[in-house]
Amino acid sequence: MNAAPRVLVIDDEAQIRKFLDIGLRAEGYEVLLAAQAAEGLALAATRSPDVVILDLGLPDRDGHEVLAELRQWSQVPVLMLSVRDSEQEKVRALDAGANDYVTKPFGIQELMARLRALLRSRPGEVEAAQAYDDGRLRIDVVRREVSLDGQALSLTRKEYGVLATLLRHAGRVVTQQQLLRDLWGATHVQDTHYLRIVIGKLRQKLGDDPTTPRWLKTEPGVGYRFLGGDGEGGHSRA
Repeated sequence: MNAAPRVLVIDDEAQIRKFLDIGLRAEGYEVLLAAQAAEGLALAATRSPDVVILDLGLPDRDGHEVLAELRQWSQVPVLMLSVRDSEQEKVRALDAGANDYVTKPFGIQELMARLRALLRSRPGEVEAAQAYDDGRLRIDVVRREVSLDGQALSLTRKEYGVLATLLRHAGRVVTQQQLLRDLWGATHVQDTHYLRIVIGKLRQKLGDDPTTPRWLKTEPGVGYRFLGGDGEGGHSRA
């Protein structure tokens, strides 16, 4: 994208807005700032941001309500900010349409990495991808073929289903409940042990170390994220 990505920050804390404004501009982003939900929704509607950073605790409306209204007419990536760090809050936000969730206080470098991931996976781009190839891992979505270092991998139907689903939402957290609902059915949304077993098998076949993941990252208690070839924080495994 030639133009600077436009980030809309909706947060009532002046210090957070100033901190993000300085940090984002230093990284080359165009920044829009809003202190209240109404102002933020108006900017989202009129200025077409590429990504929204939304605080849950706004003075005029709850962030969940703002997200719900935004999702009625926009699929812009949304990163939720909150001091609420319970798994239930994270899952609720992600299931309601948030693309990521960061708890306060947070490090600016982590936030920037998550923003870059969201911008890489904007609606219509990842979903349209027919293949993934980073030089080591290749996933052919059309043929349902997966290879590592040129060698075909034999994946079960569930293993392939989990990998393909995470790839479609690359860079974004996919909740355990969403994966279980999509691949096992609505009656299995609490059977998280099924998912842990499949993820474990996938990591074995990919040679992906969960402590320094290249492709599959666990968001504890929430879900999983497909990182892409560089892994988290730019660390790759040879």
